[in-house]
Amino acid sequence: MRVLRQKRAVAVSLWVTIVVLLMSAMWVAGCGSDQDGALGPTAVGGTSLSVLAAETFLADIAQNVAGDKVQVQSLMPVGADPHSFQPTPVDVARVAECNVLIVNGAGFEASFNEILTNAGEQTQLIEAAAGLTSRTAREGEEAVVLDTDLAGGGHHHDEGDPHFWLDPTLVVKYVENIRDGLSQADPSNAAAYAANAATYIAALNELDVWIKEQVAQIPPTQRLLVTNHESFGYFADRYGFKVVGTIMPSVSTGSSPSAQQLARLIDTIEQTGARAIFLEAGSNPQLAEQVAAQTGVTAVTELYSHSVTEAGGPAPTYLDMMRANTQAIVGALK
Repeated sequence: MRVLRQKRAVAVSLWVTIVVLLMSAMWVAGCGSDQDGALGPTAVGGTSLSVLAAETFLADIAQNVAGDKVQVQSLMPVGADPHSFQPTPVDVARVAECNVLIVNGAGFEASFNEILTNAGEQTQLIEAAAGLTSRTAREGEEAVVLDTDLAGGGHHHDEGDPHFWLDPTLVVKYVENIRDGLSQADPSNAAAYAANAATYIAALNELDVWIKEQVAQIPPTQRLLVTNHESFGYFADRYGFKVVGTIMPSVSTGSSPSAQQLARLIDTIEQTGARAIFLEAGSNPQLAEQVAAQTGVTAVTELYSHSVTEAGGPAPTYLDMMRANTQAIVGALK
């Protein structure tokens, strides 16, 4: 009887091991399905190309170029903060297995750059922001942007400001780079990628016109931005805003401004007449709300700068993300 129980135990253990191995193999195969339940790398149009984009907004942009030829996956799940993203072993495997890896570039993925080097020799790397030049701070910005304690968990982009995508006219370059990269990896579908890119560029141009129309509702003297993170500079440059202050109470960075820096920001808001503080979705609002209470301005807590939302949310695509941000900013400042 004892021997029989031992044999059964061994058999059950072996069966469990086989199931676990099979499930693991299915999970990491190709680029695998992402954490949002997206499809695997099998293409709708028949190509076996496996495409992985670092961020959700970048995956959406790339999907518009790829069309029905391949399903683009996102390395990060919806809502993830790229500055604090901690890849899992499964993420490392997905990077290693992909045929095409799309990153923003310009230093944006520096916090997890190590896993990007694990891409296999067969992987083609597309840097979406390649060819774009980082902005320089406009007059008055350097004096009011709060320094962050990098040693305390903050982040720093050595190559300048990488948030090009918050200006849709700069995303045209993203589309062109992705189009060219996909065409190189999959020449048989180059014509489709070119056609899709042209259609999406037209949509970006329409978005640009729409944002200008919305922003026109705000008197130029009231186009003042106070944000919790240095990310809206390109948006400000394109649409006539001025970034008069920045705080960083984000949980993702772990850094906080000093009391002196907060006092300086409060003075700046009062002197400039800025009407609102804008926070990215998922940010810790505590310090922003404290500053808002002391200055009598509004704290707007739902800007989408680093991630799209779930399909049923207010910003499931890049285009929706930009529309939602514009409506929030215009609503608070006009």
